[in-house]
Amino acid sequence: MFKNVTIYRIAPGWSATLEAMEAALDAARFVPCGASQDKSVGWVEPRGEAHGPLVESVAGQRILKFQMETKGVPGSVVRKKAQEEADHIEATTGRKPGKKETKALREDALLALLPQAFAREMNVWVWIDLQNGWLVTDASSQGKLDELVTALVRAFDGLAITLLQTAVTPQTAMTQWLSATTPDEWPGGFAVERECELKSGDEEKSAVKFTRHNLATEEVRKHITEGKLPTRLAMSWEGRIGFTLTESLAVKKINFLEGVFDGRADEGENGFDADVALSTGELQKLIPELIEALGGEMAFGAAAADGEATPAPAPREPVTADADDEGPPF
Repeated sequence: MFKNVTIYRIAPGWSATLEAMEAALDAARFVPCGASQDKSVGWVEPRGEAHGPLVESVAGQRILKFQMETKGVPGSVVRKKAQEEADHIEATTGRKPGKKETKALREDALLALLPQAFAREMNVWVWIDLQNGWLVTDASSQGKLDELVTALVRAFDGLAITLLQTAVTPQTAMTQWLSATTPDEWPGGFAVERECELKSGDEEKSAVKFTRHNLATEEVRKHITEGKLPTRLAMSWEGRIGFTLTESLAVKKINFLEGVFDGRADEGENGFDADVALSTGELQKLIPELIEALGGEMAFGAAAADGEATPAPAPREPVTADADDEGPPF
């Protein structure tokens, strides 16, 4: 279910009943793109059952599912159709369309072509852990994060979230772990695995990637002393979860290791419940230990001091429904 994880901290004081959440999401239920519409977003049933609940509660955890549908037409096709219309206007009137008219022709061409475009669907899982004050999503790109956060703060009155921040930046910690000469210097429960990416901060932006490679070597440490810093590092935790940590504190390529899902139900509703309970249960143990390995969590909305954590990519300030009227954020 969760192959990637981005963690938000929910501002203290926010809570909502299942009934209130259901009503809020129902007002923004997903509707497919219309003939001339290039994008549609909304909420769908997590279990995939038509007309089912939009909020599921499993083992005390709230699970939501956000859906995005986009239709795209290649720019070259739009320009070609617009040019054909411009040529027709010039041939019949002797007048060559100006800049404003050419722009309007391209907009008309896009609207005419959209009904023929294939729709692409993307789903994003949302896990709300009210006990720990986390909002967790598997969105893997900033565009998806922006869309999702916008939808969340519009749906839920009073919701304010900010990306979770730690006292030590992931990049600083990953640098320390890769510079270690023995595994004893790694944080308890965690192991550095066999993949990483290092990049320099100079104008050349030189980069080196290691894949299926022993990282506890002088070669890796030499790259670090030369100024290359880790942007991604493959790790494992307690032999139960493999993942890649990024410099922005995103946890990617999550892999629940052998034995974690033993005994789960394979089909029907019980399969969904088991997946949710097991995956969130494991992540509830991993996340606090990862935060501790990164020096602990900074207070909600706190600014980083020099030498400490810098905010992960947007949104840097707590996101609220009012603030979002000016621009997007999930």
